[in-house]
Amino acid sequence: MTAPSPEELSREIARWGAMKTQAETLATLMLAVAAGVFIALGAMFASSIGSGSELGLGPTRLLMGLGFSVGLLFVVVLQTELFTGNNLMITSVLTHQVRFIGVARNWTLVYLGNFVGSIAIVLLVFYSRWWEQGDMAFAAEAVSTANVKVNLGFLEAFLRGVLANILVCLAVWTAAAGRTVTDKMFGVLLPIAAFVTGGFEHSIANMYFTPIGVLISSEPGAIEAAGLVAGDVENLTWAGAAGNLISVTLGNVVGGVMVGLPTRAVHLREDALAGKAP
Repeated sequence: MTAPSPEELSREIARWGAMKTQAETLATLMLAVAAGVFIALGAMFASSIGSGSELGLGPTRLLMGLGFSVGLLFVVVLQTELFTGNNLMITSVLTHQVRFIGVARNWTLVYLGNFVGSIAIVLLVFYSRWWEQGDMAFAAEAVSTANVKVNLGFLEAFLRGVLANILVCLAVWTAAAGRTVTDKMFGVLLPIAAFVTGGFEHSIANMYFTPIGVLISSEPGAIEAAGLVAGDVENLTWAGAAGNLISVTLGNVVGGVMVGLPTRAVHLREDALAGKAP
């Protein structure tokens, strides 16, 4: 079976976005919670892979990215609601299928649901004492990762958020072209591996990475296991996690729009000018 043409796929994405604005509130929230769970599990898997690795930064991040991609694969195969992927709904607005207020409502509900799902996994992972494994190697990885994130400046985090969601939206786009689970898996793997290897920032993943780091850092020996001292983690607080999340979220939205705009300008231009549904 051949893949759809760019025009056909663009129309499919635009229709998909319009349908999401019409979904019931409870259904949207439940699917968003599920997506938050999936992304958090992918983040936990990635963190586990990176714990104690001696392969070097690039190869380790590549493997972590391949592990993290499991979360997005679950999202696209099970058709749940992920905030960053839903940023592609801007194409539905640009082709006059829906008003922006409908998209904003979806984004708000999905963001909240993703947060609930992510935090549920954070609590399960923390109280399972997952982080004690490997002679605190898992704790060291979690604390180090979170500490790097909360110490990024606003512009750094914002721009890394832009870059991350360009790649995530391209992964969603490529997966949408697939007609089998295998197709979708290969569509997701490399773009997600690229964003993780690049050290870019994904808001929903950070709903796992920074809270788990804050919680674990309060445990005896965790900071020392990461090779840090108390002064190094002064920004590893709930306020620091919130600041990172705000800047990364804004960057993710811009990244999603950057993928959607060329689609409207090239593949859906005639549809938009005619004011008709693709």
